[in-house]
Amino acid sequence: MGASGFRLYSYDRRPHLEPMGLSKGPKKLLKRQQLMARNVEHPKGNETMNTNSSARQYIAELLPQIQVDAVFKIADRQLRSNRQGNPYLLLQLQDRSGMISAMRWNADERLCERFPKGTFARIQGMTQLHNGNLQIIVNQMHNVDSDLVALEEFDALDRNQVTAHWETLNGLVDSLNDPSVSAICKEILSDDSISKRLQIAPAGTKTHHAYPGGLLEHIVSLMQLCEFASRHYRQVDRDLLMAAALVHDLAKIEELSFENELNYTDSGQLLGHLVQGVVMLDALANRLKAKGVAIDPQKLLRLQHIVVSHHGTLDHGSPKVPMTLEALVFHYLDEMDAKLNTAQELISQDRSTDGWTPFHPTLARRLFKASLSPKAE
Repeated sequence: MGASGFRLYSYDRRPHLEPMGLSKGPKKLLKRQQLMARNVEHPKGNETMNTNSSARQYIAELLPQIQVDAVFKIADRQLRSNRQGNPYLLLQLQDRSGMISAMRWNADERLCERFPKGTFARIQGMTQLHNGNLQIIVNQMHNVDSDLVALEEFDALDRNQVTAHWETLNGLVDSLNDPSVSAICKEILSDDSISKRLQIAPAGTKTHHAYPGGLLEHIVSLMQLCEFASRHYRQVDRDLLMAAALVHDLAKIEELSFENELNYTDSGQLLGHLVQGVVMLDALANRLKAKGVAIDPQKLLRLQHIVVSHHGTLDHGSPKVPMTLEALVFHYLDEMDAKLNTAQELISQDRSTDGWTPFHPTLARRLFKASLSPKAE
């Protein structure tokens, strides 16, 4: 529990999956999956599979050299060619536990067109490790009608966690004392068109918090970090810093399209969330003024400066570098939260038995996976 009375969350977005718990250990889990792969009868062709059955194979629990026969959602697919010019289908498959790459050799344009993004497919094949990443080599794939699957099995949004984050966010906003800053933040939360998207949006397409609900998770984490930092660095404006956590990436709900498939909007491509964020703050301030709520122009300017400078450097996309104490502190906190999320995801998703993760281009390093044993209490 933080000093302010707000609970500090340890974020683990992986759902509790049954029946194949990882707590049983890799060897027991491997044996169990091998038995299931041999003994479970699966429907043929386009018949429905019981995605709620005890035989359900979740992506988060797959291990190398395991036979796969399960229904997945097609998150993406591309027809590519290898070095010899032979075509293959590169797939991104999804269920509620995560995503995995898959490859189908000897593919063609007709096969690619049969499996559009957002549809469901029964995938049969074998898992293997490639450069430390688990993937599926597909032998057979069949279309599955969406009416024949349990859609909740493919919803990556953890709604219980979203509810917890949203309650925490409201509590943090209620703790703000500055009239202008508090009014802007409360206007954001009370706007249904903003709040509904904010609760389900990812924070990006590939880098940090790039999953449904990731933006809200990132905002809450940052607000808690900002609250702590403001107690440590007394010259920093607490309310301004915490409000920056809410507004800095808020425009990602405009920059990204994420209701069906994750992509950039036209305005996101042409403007980007930094510019869009300044525009959103102006609109919020004007709306409040129309309601008779006075907004301190200096506080608004300081917030907008943090939005445009939070990437830190010009070569990272910020038109301005941080030039206030709050902007400087916020940039480093944002960088830390983003990088640690990336590192945690990299470690948790690496299925290899190697003690090190593969090289990660954003982190520019490999990570050592072994953790120290917890101290006995």
